[in-house]
Amino acid sequence: MRHPSVTARRAALAAVVLAVGAGAVACGPEESGKSAAGRSGATGAPAEGGTLTVLNSTAQSDFDPARLYTSGGGNVPSLVFRTLTTRNRENGEAGAQVVPDLATDLGTPSENATVWTYTLKDGLKYEDGTAITSADVKYGIERSFAAELSGGAPYLRDWLIGGADYQGPYKDKKGLDSIGTPDDRTIVFHLNKPEGEFPYLATQTQTTPVPQAKDTGAAYENHPVSSGPYKVVSNEGDGERLVLERNPYWSAKTDSERKAYPDRIDVRSGLDSAVINQRLSASRGADAAAVTTDTNLGPAELAQVTGDEDLAARVGTGHFGYTNYIAFNPKVKPFDNPKVRQAISYAVDRSSVVNAAGGSALAEPATTFLPEQKSFGHSAYDAFPAGKTGDAVKARELLKEAGYPNGLTVTLTHSNAKDFATSPEIATALQEALKKAGITVELKGLEDNAYSDTVYNVKTEPGFFLAGWGADWPSGGPFLAPIFDGRQIVKSGYNFNSAQLDDASVNKEIDEINKLTDLGAAAARWGALDEKIGGQALTVPLFHPVYQRLYGSSVKNVVISDWTGVLDISQVAVK
Repeated sequence: MRHPSVTARRAALAAVVLAVGAGAVACGPEESGKSAAGRSGATGAPAEGGTLTVLNSTAQSDFDPARLYTSGGGNVPSLVFRTLTTRNRENGEAGAQVVPDLATDLGTPSENATVWTYTLKDGLKYEDGTAITSADVKYGIERSFAAELSGGAPYLRDWLIGGADYQGPYKDKKGLDSIGTPDDRTIVFHLNKPEGEFPYLATQTQTTPVPQAKDTGAAYENHPVSSGPYKVVSNEGDGERLVLERNPYWSAKTDSERKAYPDRIDVRSGLDSAVINQRLSASRGADAAAVTTDTNLGPAELAQVTGDEDLAARVGTGHFGYTNYIAFNPKVKPFDNPKVRQAISYAVDRSSVVNAAGGSALAEPATTFLPEQKSFGHSAYDAFPAGKTGDAVKARELLKEAGYPNGLTVTLTHSNAKDFATSPEIATALQEALKKAGITVELKGLEDNAYSDTVYNVKTEPGFFLAGWGADWPSGGPFLAPIFDGRQIVKSGYNFNSAQLDDASVNKEIDEINKLTDLGAAAARWGALDEKIGGQALTVPLFHPVYQRLYGSSVKNVVISDWTGVLDISQVAVK
């Protein structure tokens, strides 16, 4: 997804995924662990053939592997772009695992995880039949550093030795010395610090091979050279209409993840969300073989669908790793007082917040910052147990201890966007709950762009505002570090460490976890760190969103993983 300034990036992975609301770039164990295929009108085993139509609200713009900001390789992008590693294309928890793609394995790390070596599989080919080489992967990564191709994930720039100063191959033809290609199948990365989660990063589209001779710079997005099961035959309106057909040189023998059942994929964007859901509901003509990768059912639509057995059987449910929360800026009074923050933590009525977010079918209450998935290292805890509806009595006690026996008045900043996340509905629910504890909340709504520019700037950041965070991959690392690592405080630009926490022990633990190449062991450490930070009341987790999306009546083989939280387009069949 896009990375204009890192802001929309995270609200972003909510965009690739929030819608995953796209608003950008994964799901709950019980529901998403079950394939919905058997419950739809589409019966029989999935088979090759036919055209899959994708109905979206947001265009698949910047269709260049260098410019895309994706999680796990993206949804539509991963049909064209293969990467060193990718997400496991399975339902539920199993889908949160990283698996090899172009590479033979997840990579071989050096003892301190600062050097990662990958070997490419035999027989990999582009859409024109030429062989894919390690030099192509190196070049594909290097071109993502070019200013004219900005937009992708920033990690390689941050992690690779020399990455911070490299300007890309158009200006520096020598390339990055920290990426070595000793032979056509081997690629070696030299990092400036230990990064045990490099296999996750290798799922980003920046590791897509690009043949230098076919690179057309900014125009490459119109016909990128395919390494996946489909090739681009038409790209209109900067991704508003994208037509894909089979890549004859792709082989399932080298790709166990993508099923590639349809002969053709027709992506149509720029549609109103209500129109998308109406068309999927009716499933007439070509729409019977249609899906959406960015449009959720809203509360009213979900209520209608629930009352129709046939429609209800065509709803895919998933949970992307995302948390909506209250953010505090302790540099603004009275939030510099921990007891005030604790009082608010106790006063919050999560049941009313969930209702404001669309109900329990669209939101699940949260007491932890990390989402409730195993891959994140989720550790169940509640630092300020107040039940489902809050504890106004405990909140008043803490306010008295904080020096506010008669209560206090605070301002809550929120977005005016109707997103059921940081919007007026959530703010109003909090206002009513906190009133019971003697806290008068004055609401300050800002238009979407003004909201982001205000709350993510250390110079203008309010003391009390609504926020949300999505994962770049299903791990605690990209979830906790940007929000709580003191070294990631940005003084001039978008800053997400709203508490401006710079705790040496937290920073050190982040570094220690990053050294671990055992992802399971790392997950346990992330969970423990979440619990440690949670006790400081720097945020109040509110809810984790649930994604409910319709698909056409002829769609088969619906797979929804805990990585993306949405239907995996690479698994779908329409025959």
